[in-house]
Amino acid sequence: MPAPVILHGRIVRLEPLAPHHVPGLVAAAAALGPAGFTIVPHGEQEARTYVFQAEAAQLAGTVLAFAIVTLDEECVVGATRFTRLDYWQGPLSWPLSAEPVTALPGGAIPDAVEIGNTWLMPAVRGGLVNLESKLLMLTHAFDGWGVRRVSLRADARNLRSRTAIERLGAVSDGVRRAHSRGLDGAVRDTAFYSILHDEWSGVRLRIIEQLAARAAVPRAPLIPATAEALRPLASPIG
Repeated sequence: MPAPVILHGRIVRLEPLAPHHVPGLVAAAAALGPAGFTIVPHGEQEARTYVFQAEAAQLAGTVLAFAIVTLDEECVVGATRFTRLDYWQGPLSWPLSAEPVTALPGGAIPDAVEIGNTWLMPAVRGGLVNLESKLLMLTHAFDGWGVRRVSLRADARNLRSRTAIERLGAVSDGVRRAHSRGLDGAVRDTAFYSILHDEWSGVRLRIIEQLAARAAVPRAPLIPATAEALRPLASPIG
């Protein structure tokens, strides 16, 4: 499985998703409607299941999930994850061997990953939180793991997410028609994007420039009542 890691930024901290995040997830999701394009846990039981399934997928080596925590308020404001971790097990050799790849002491190192299942409370959407979260994850993927490709996807109807992905500098890989069933029950088309290792330096500079431009615009703090509701982040569940 991939080694758990905490990713530290100037605005947010990405922490491995764990049971003690349940109260914060519940509070952050409360401002979101029940229907959307991404699975969001509503209520304590759904949040517990959400965390449990993420931990199980991590043990299987297919997911590395994070709670997104703001540094100013120490509040959970959403979640994101590395998913569809792909292990190419190179380099190729001949004759091909049936022997398993030797496990690395620092955890499995993927060759390609997808960033997805991201959701944020409305108060922080479309701003610094998402940009820095993506910068932290892309940096870990390309500079830490050395992946060759990071993929992103969105329901073709989700224009907000597609615009945000394109703003990062990701390249469109096309739209797969009638790809899967959406959360609303409709058969959805899915827009696919990717960033390759050779494109990473340009994408990183682009994100840093966007962060600098947005940092110059004052951000309204979370209202005290919201911040207080989200603060149980640090309180373990009994």
